[in-house]
Amino acid sequence: MADILSYLQENQQHILADLETVVKAESPSNVKEQVDRCGTVLQSLFQSRLGVDDEVIPQTKTGNHLRFAYGEGDSQILITTHFDTVWDVGRLNYRVEGNKAYGPGIFDMKGGIIQSLWALKACRDLGIPLKHKVVFLCTSDEEIGSGTSRELIEQEALKSRAVLVPEPAVAETGALKTARKGVGNFTIKLKGRASHAGNHHEDGISAVDEMARQILFLHSLTDYSKGTTLNVGIAHGGNRVNVVAEQAELHVDLRVTSLAEAERISSLVTAAKPHREGIIMTVEGGIERPPMERTEGTERLFNLAQEAAKELGFALTETAVGGGSDGNFTSALGIPTLDGLGAVGDGPHAEYEHVLIDQLPVRAALFAKLLTRL
Repeated sequence: MADILSYLQENQQHILADLETVVKAESPSNVKEQVDRCGTVLQSLFQSRLGVDDEVIPQTKTGNHLRFAYGEGDSQILITTHFDTVWDVGRLNYRVEGNKAYGPGIFDMKGGIIQSLWALKACRDLGIPLKHKVVFLCTSDEEIGSGTSRELIEQEALKSRAVLVPEPAVAETGALKTARKGVGNFTIKLKGRASHAGNHHEDGISAVDEMARQILFLHSLTDYSKGTTLNVGIAHGGNRVNVVAEQAELHVDLRVTSLAEAERISSLVTAAKPHREGIIMTVEGGIERPPMERTEGTERLFNLAQEAAKELGFALTETAVGGGSDGNFTSALGIPTLDGLGAVGDGPHAEYEHVLIDQLPVRAALFAKLLTRL
């Protein structure tokens, strides 16, 4: 087989230039105009690098989604990516310092998009055939829950033999992700009865008092031995210091490692009752991303990636992580899914977000070699 790694290392500066172009097309999830501009940049890159046409899936509230197909046939491999970021325009600037390139979304996950694009370009330019058509999905709303893209991702996954997710590799170790926690979000609203805090304190029913009791209950459900965590990240109530609080509201983050645990905890949260008589309590929400559990299919994909890494001269490891990705959706459908195939670096959602430049061709080669094994 032609030397994929040498080809990609020779093109390292071109890979970095493409990445710079995409990173500078800033794309905060909640600004459709900016996300669509970034999508146009991606369309141009896919056309110039692979010669493939694109399909634009229009959206009204978020950026448009993009679909690219490389190769032909009914049998396909899905690569699912997102090009929206958590960064407001102008918050971070692209820069290179030594072996590190910094910028908004460069690690999460524009680096992974460019690496996988160049992996296919290497196969094309070196005349390396692939057994299956490769479908790229580039979505625009992963950082805000994948509300408009989930159905599209699941539809493509059900037509696929495997799903590859070029989200960032684990920082420091470069490990791939063979399991991810499921993510749930709940909103709890509490209504009590207001009264004067001085003259008629006893006539009030404090929603803030109930809020405190609910927080203690919710946090008591955390079980580190099971990998289950609940976090009340936002809590607010009342409107005057001299008024017994009539209303309060909680926003809860849930992380679980298995679907059974997700269902167990969700039922406890949704069935929770007020501790104080007279409180009206409503619970909204549920599991937004099912857990990505390590399956035999995922293990097989990792073993193939590990073999490819060995050929490239480095050891590849796997791990489970707490954050979710669109791979959670595809794995929950029973489709073999391997995550963390993207850039090596650090700082997702942090101001020091960066990739290691010399690892861009290495990880692109890993991706290409994995594709040839599928």
